[in-house]
Amino acid sequence: MNQQGVRWTAQQVLALAPDDASRRAGLTLGASARWSEAGSSASGAVWGLCQGSGGSPYRTVVDTTGTRPACKCSCPSRKSPCKHALGLLLLRAADEPAVRVAQVPKWASEWLEARGTGQGGQEIRDPAGPPAKTANPEAARRRAEQRAERITLGASELEQRLADLLRGGLAAAEQSGYGLWEETARRMVDAQAPGLAARVRELGAVPASGAGWPARLLEECALLHLLDAAWLARDRLPEPLAATVRSRVGLTAAADGPPVADRWLVLAQYDTSDARLVTRRTWLYGRESGRTALVLSFGAAGRAPEVALPAGLMLDAELTFYPGAGQLRADVGASPVPPVPLDAPPPGVGAAEAVRAYGTALRDDPWLDSWPVTLSRVIPIPSSEGWQLADAEGDLALPVDPGALSRPGLWKLAALSGGAPVTVFGECGHRGFTPLTAWPEGSAETVPLTEP
Repeated sequence: MNQQGVRWTAQQVLALAPDDASRRAGLTLGASARWSEAGSSASGAVWGLCQGSGGSPYRTVVDTTGTRPACKCSCPSRKSPCKHALGLLLLRAADEPAVRVAQVPKWASEWLEARGTGQGGQEIRDPAGPPAKTANPEAARRRAEQRAERITLGASELEQRLADLLRGGLAAAEQSGYGLWEETARRMVDAQAPGLAARVRELGAVPASGAGWPARLLEECALLHLLDAAWLARDRLPEPLAATVRSRVGLTAAADGPPVADRWLVLAQYDTSDARLVTRRTWLYGRESGRTALVLSFGAAGRAPEVALPAGLMLDAELTFYPGAGQLRADVGASPVPPVPLDAPPPGVGAAEAVRAYGTALRDDPWLDSWPVTLSRVIPIPSSEGWQLADAEGDLALPVDPGALSRPGLWKLAALSGGAPVTVFGECGHRGFTPLTAWPEGSAETVPLTEP
């Protein structure tokens, strides 16, 4: 590690961009000719002046320390990070002499000091996190009971809807269209069960998903019925499974497990979005504990989430896990030192072990779509049915989920392999394996396979 801490690669910087337009603009601004008085500090701060269309240059400062890098810019953009922050980080990633270690200017140090006292900006609240604490525990208990009663009424109504569908035959689902399912989903929202609402919307889209949809619809109906039944019988379930059921219907809980201190490898990071929310998923692996963790962070539409840990970094931190079967989701605490580049890929398993791990996880959480797995010494090969990841020393292979990875990502993986074994981290599910990150054999070079 140099005296400025870890220098993010251009690919890691571009992964922070909130949208394609910001990514393209940031690339344009990542040149020394656009900046003046740029500099960096040993603690991980980067700053500079960028001349825009106005008379005065924009002042941009980025704090890259910890697990929540943040930026401040005098430009009018509401995106975070803005194109100027991206350009400044790209300039530093290129190791340009324009970004030398220097004394922090007053306008930048004031904001950095405010961040250190908790006054330098507002974090985006996790909408999937626990509700804010109340000063009246009895009132909170009554609200929780009332919400549970509403969810129970919604689950009972949904059970009747599923029974009507099966009684009338699956063909009726194609004839009735999506409108009826959307109405049912809105009823689940009214019942304060967003998890049930999301699954109902997915159910409504199945009849238009192409050949074989009746079998897929029946599978999804069975899983939704199982979740309904589990909620209605939650008092008789073991607590880990009951916690999973509460989470699946949409009830939230705080991370309350014992903190796990470790050196955490950042295996993958990718965003998904809808009309109102950007969800960032970051996968971590504990070098000493052997545990895998999922860190979720959220941002309003058009704004990147606060937690930014691009793949290929490694940090010392404590993680606190959420209750529930599997206990994958966790909150990451402050890191006492800046992240450093990953020194080696995580240990991996073969195709058979990956399938067994997913099957074991399904036993504890039947509604699980996929399970994180690192495959070691696999070779990507095309077949008549799509791509596969084949064991280099065996005769087993995992199919690659055809809808989960872009064509450029698949070719990037094939080019990285060149017919030789690679280590691949991804998500193993019932539709196949989704590769997210890869490492060449014998190398710590981290290659994200998802689009930044």
